[in-house]
Amino acid sequence: MEASRNELTKAETKLIQLIRSLGYGEIRVIVKDNAPIRIEEIRKSIQLTSEN
Repeated sequence: MEASRNELTKAETKLIQLIRSLGYGEIRVIVKDNAPIRIEEIRKSIQLTSEN
């Protein structure tokens, strides 16, 4: 079942809810057949050199 352009699918709604609750961070969205199917949240990033 395909949602119209004005309606969000369940997966799109979940994606927006996750983004709003994230606060700060980075995510990777995996898309298949024009729809988000999986989100990978980046847990930790460690900078080893300064960018001056």
